[in-house]
Amino acid sequence: MYQALYRKWRPLKFADVIGQQHITDTLRAQIQHGRLSHAYLFSGTRGTGKTTCAKILARAVNCEHPVAGDPCGECPACRGILEGSVLDVVEIDAASNNGVDNIRDIREEVRYTPSSVKKRVYIIDEVHMLSTGAFNALLKTLEEPPSHVLFILATTEIHKVPATILSRCQRFDFRRITPADIAGRLLQIAAAEAIPLTEGGAQLIARLADGAMRDALSMLDRTAGADPVDEAAVSRSIGLLGADDATALMACVRQGDIGGAVSRIEQAYDSGRDLAGVFDQLLGLIRDILLVKTAKNDVSALLSPAYAPEEVRRLGEGVSASTLIAWSRILQESQGRLKNAANRRVEAELTAVRLCDLGGDDYDSLAGRVEALEERVKSGLAFAPATAAMPVTAPVQTESPADMPAAAPNKLADAAPPEEEPVDLGEEWALWPKLLQALTGKINMGALTCMKAGYARTFLRGNRLEILCDDDITAGLIRADPTKTKIAEAASALYGGPLVLRVYEPGQQPQKIDENEKLDEVLQKAQSMDIEITELS
Repeated sequence: MYQALYRKWRPLKFADVIGQQHITDTLRAQIQHGRLSHAYLFSGTRGTGKTTCAKILARAVNCEHPVAGDPCGECPACRGILEGSVLDVVEIDAASNNGVDNIRDIREEVRYTPSSVKKRVYIIDEVHMLSTGAFNALLKTLEEPPSHVLFILATTEIHKVPATILSRCQRFDFRRITPADIAGRLLQIAAAEAIPLTEGGAQLIARLADGAMRDALSMLDRTAGADPVDEAAVSRSIGLLGADDATALMACVRQGDIGGAVSRIEQAYDSGRDLAGVFDQLLGLIRDILLVKTAKNDVSALLSPAYAPEEVRRLGEGVSASTLIAWSRILQESQGRLKNAANRRVEAELTAVRLCDLGGDDYDSLAGRVEALEERVKSGLAFAPATAAMPVTAPVQTESPADMPAAAPNKLADAAPPEEEPVDLGEEWALWPKLLQALTGKINMGALTCMKAGYARTFLRGNRLEILCDDDITAGLIRADPTKTKIAEAASALYGGPLVLRVYEPGQQPQKIDENEKLDEVLQKAQSMDIEITELS
């Protein structure tokens, strides 16, 4: 009968346990020197070796001929425990045996000495699932058990274990196994099982296993029929995008290519890929790009082995850290919605649209949006500026008086004010480029970037410098002090006289300059030339 790889290759000695040397060395030393505790608590994520180490420890304490703290595997005690014929070593699943009665049975059994081995061992897996009453029933026995009893508790959720239990146990925390250790172990097992596993396939499985050796072996079992078991075979078997597909999707998002991104999502869906897994893979790629952009030293060792460092750096060009964070937030929110979505495909496609067309609300702050804009301008990436908010009003065509039917006089209609004609703003101010150059390093970088990017146009009418903004963000940045004051001062210096700065938001219509304003302009000009002015009554 075929046996799953994770069962067939379960370590039989402490030396075979991968990635937990800080624990196995301590346990072997305690066995060699006879300093065993009466209760152990193993905590850590799934697949990291908690139950494996518990079973090895159970054999080691009962082994007739231990070898440097490891069980020999040849004596009757070792063979009996491996085969499950020794009734003094009991493995309990607390998820299904979590009541007070189950613990009472243990309390009754511990009074009897073991029949065939040195110690009676109780391995309680997922101990956090015990009820409050069961924990209370276990306390006294766990604190002062008979000398022939050993308790080994294991849990994946240490925060759910009461402090009274923690204080009575010797605790060991199991770490996530590194991808390098997992990949090395996979290659060893694949060689022994004649599985054509490539280096790239082993690294991809190691990364997807997220530190769990059992998960990695299960994935290898699923892909063992392929020849060779490379990255493409692993991606097809597990339902993920290949490395090239992931970078292609990322390139579409980076360029704002909505059609291309949605097409990639459609291909993944039609291929039977798990859309949540696709987004998780995209999150991993964004994490690598963020590391490359923000780290000041070499982070090549921290990057995923599935992508070339040069490719990661290229994908990060022109993308700010705030944009990457906004993308990651959108993907994480979408993963939560995908679980209960009525149509997962539509949800994934809408997410792709959001990624390609970020709005101001997607950023943490205004500074984040400005940073993203600066990065694109600096890198020369194309972007679609906001539609001009000051459209030229077309003249309204009306019927001639001869064609109009006679109508009764309407005083209200006669009293209605005539529609204002659009103001002729003329040509943009010729000194605008020089003003931008003069403001460099003197005003808020976000405001200057928006002005240079074409989100503001400037017109000079009389002594009034009018700035028409294409979006509310640009208008807010320019109006903020001291930015507005510094712009007015620099513009006045270039003009050779005082200027009044007016900033218009999208939709605001500049007003005509009336006669009084023209007179004020003359008076201000005269005052600047030290001309004496006499007011006549």
